[in-house]
Amino acid sequence: MAFSRAAKLTLAALLLAFPLLSDSFTAYQLGLYLLYGMVAQGIALCWGRAGFLPLGQALFFGIGAYLSGAALKADLGWALLIPAFAVACLVPALLAGLVGALVFNRQTGSGPYFSLITLALSMLGFQLANSLSGITGGFNGMTAIPGLPGIDTYETLYFVIVGVLVVSTLVLAHVMRAPFGQLLIAIRENEERLQFFGFRTSMLKAAAFGISGGIAGLAGALYAPHQGIVTPQAVGFVLSAELLIWTAVGGRFGLIGPVAGAVLIGFMAAGLRDSFRYWEVAVALVFILVVLKMPGGISGLFSAALSRFGGGSSTRHEAPTPQLLASKDQRAAPDLRFDTVGVSMGPVRILNGLSFSISRTGIHCIIGPNGAGKTSALNVLTGRLPLGAGEISWRGVSLGNTRPFIAARNGIGRKFQVPSIFPELSVRQNIEIALWANRIGTTEMFSMRPYGWTTQMLGELKIRFPFLMQSDKMAGSLSVGQRQMLDFSMTVLAEPDLVLLDEPCAGLSADETRQMIEAIAAIAGETKATFIIIEHDMQVVERLSDHVLVMHQGALLANGTMTEIRANADVARVYSGGSK
Repeated sequence: MAFSRAAKLTLAALLLAFPLLSDSFTAYQLGLYLLYGMVAQGIALCWGRAGFLPLGQALFFGIGAYLSGAALKADLGWALLIPAFAVACLVPALLAGLVGALVFNRQTGSGPYFSLITLALSMLGFQLANSLSGITGGFNGMTAIPGLPGIDTYETLYFVIVGVLVVSTLVLAHVMRAPFGQLLIAIRENEERLQFFGFRTSMLKAAAFGISGGIAGLAGALYAPHQGIVTPQAVGFVLSAELLIWTAVGGRFGLIGPVAGAVLIGFMAAGLRDSFRYWEVAVALVFILVVLKMPGGISGLFSAALSRFGGGSSTRHEAPTPQLLASKDQRAAPDLRFDTVGVSMGPVRILNGLSFSISRTGIHCIIGPNGAGKTSALNVLTGRLPLGAGEISWRGVSLGNTRPFIAARNGIGRKFQVPSIFPELSVRQNIEIALWANRIGTTEMFSMRPYGWTTQMLGELKIRFPFLMQSDKMAGSLSVGQRQMLDFSMTVLAEPDLVLLDEPCAGLSADETRQMIEAIAAIAGETKATFIIIEHDMQVVERLSDHVLVMHQGALLANGTMTEIRANADVARVYSGGSK
């Protein structure tokens, strides 16, 4: 970490000293590429951090440039020019946030739609800039834009650009280190799981895109006085594609890489443009090579080389003073109702008039043969499947065609049959996300305090599952059994009132099964939460269940105590379970 800070300080010093080491025109060129690098940093926030790719980032850059150019031509003076620059950042940020909210709100996995829509918006912006000649100057652009008052374009403006770049980099670095940045990685890794912790991922992605749009607008606001002209190309797809190339070449997983990519490719293109007829082909080949051989870009190679010598930078942070979160002392009585619920997928009926109610706490086990509709019942309850008929309610609130984050906010926690974790995050980071579920507020997402949150239950879970104390171990490197235990731990750490566990002992050894059974029994007893468990291992059902529901062909076949279920002739005819 110390080496990384020293390297960054050295880089900043070199940027400041560059005009003294070179001529003013080269510094002028570097200033332009640094502005492009700022925009590329916003792309890295969206693409590298959150996993969605904006294809029209030049739109927001160009809007900021046009707004800034209009303000400079109006000769407002610094008193009004600063608010005008703020507007040049705010308008692109709000537009980007609105676009993100509208596109991402439809469902998870909206990335391809988002990319195509941003591409279309950039093309639309280009056409509008060409046609609205009274505002933008049309094809010839907005010309004769003066420089910043009292600042020479070829001398001192460069230092303004470097200063703004440093500030924007520090702001983005804080955003990436804060819980908000960690949640963006979780979206990239497993968006659906994050929704089941109560996070509205569409708004998180929209916020990230809004921040990137604001940064692009800020860069555009400085582009206008730097160039003295803003043409439709500043909002078009060609520049958007170039920004994407620079981000990929430099490295999309950090903040220095995108700037380095913009500078390196910018100077390379400038050098080749006059000496090599097919310079665009050379740039394209570099991009293809990086995509195929270096997905982390140039900065990724540099980081990998440093890590071999123990000098790689770290994203770890110093946790603040631990803060013990209060646990729920009292819980309202459960009231879950399925009333003739029907779910179909095409011609296949998955749930066929399923009706049951749960009105007392304890552990309720759902059993039945494969294909009985057990997991589908939990899916429709939590919004993973659409409700076709009937009604589902939890404590009087209808959950018909709900969404996962809404179900989670209503106190319903879910663990899937296949462990659903965030593999590229550490064990500690997975646990932190569970602790933030339904607890973290908007302002706290940009504070470091939530990293110090803990609960008494976490300490108990670490005793039961000692591997949880290996906090820096990557979750993706855990065994199947440990992943099941981590997934279970995350589910209960969110302290839901209704805990849904889908085969929590699947893939566990006999000893791990014993550990899981003991943990479920202990936590159910301590928290007084209501548990619904789907399980084929009859050992688990016999040792844990207070009440058993048997499903067959999408409907309820029987329910009662385990003794009553064993004596039921209909159950014996259609179902038999096994034990480890």
